[in-house]
Amino acid sequence: MDRAALADFLRRRREALQPGDVGLAAGARRRAPGLRREEVAALAAMSTDYYTRLEQQRGPQPSAQMLASLARALRLTSQERDYLFRVAGHNAPASVSAATHVAPALLRVLDRLEDTPALILSNLGETLVQNRMAEALLGDKSGYTGLARSEIYRWFTAPAERLRYPEEDRDRQSRAQVANLRAAYGSMGPQSRAGELVRALQRVSPEFAELWERHEVATRFADHKTLIHPELGPIELDCQALFTEDQSQALLVLTAPPRSEGYEKLQLLAVLGHERFPADTSPS
Repeated sequence: MDRAALADFLRRRREALQPGDVGLAAGARRRAPGLRREEVAALAAMSTDYYTRLEQQRGPQPSAQMLASLARALRLTSQERDYLFRVAGHNAPASVSAATHVAPALLRVLDRLEDTPALILSNLGETLVQNRMAEALLGDKSGYTGLARSEIYRWFTAPAERLRYPEEDRDRQSRAQVANLRAAYGSMGPQSRAGELVRALQRVSPEFAELWERHEVATRFADHKTLIHPELGPIELDCQALFTEDQSQALLVLTAPPRSEGYEKLQLLAVLGHERFPADTSPS
């Protein structure tokens, strides 16, 4: 671990960012350039004291998980993320784990979306980051581990996952989930995490196994969908997807036309805040 290089890199990257770059209000006039230490710590879900010690060359070696959080908070590119890992005394993330590093370009767009649900998904259906409105609409997806991080896996193993869709739309959603996974499987290969998901689902879900044999391949999200909120009921929304160049991640933005019933429900949702769906009991 090169403490001096780590501290200098963190400080310079922090000073290069402005509050607007990470979706924060500028607030009162700042005496120093860039973000404050407490702002970076909050974005990375760590204590200000811990982050301060890293910048002062006196903190313990950060874990790989902590470094991944810092890379996201500081909006690092994949090359900058790899450098951060190396100066902190870790190997650069393997391609398997690096796939969950959120694309900075998508994060910059997400940071500016405050009044409508938006989230970034991996090509395996893992929620990498979601804004406050997405959490209020869909629930907090950050606590899942293992295979259950993938909404594709949860769709076929946890009945509660389907409650956010009308019953008449669930068959279409099942096909879409499998077609998305088939596209990821084709690009990642049978020995990848996509392959692991396929093998696990073939063992536990006859429905998945039958749909998998159809060989439908697509990376798609319905342009118009109805989601069911436990308190507000059905909400009709338009869904737009913005993909990274390699199609490994997508930013989903859910909106409703002004003055529509869906729009009014989103306005109410912003006031109500988080109302979670029933707890997911799928294995991790």
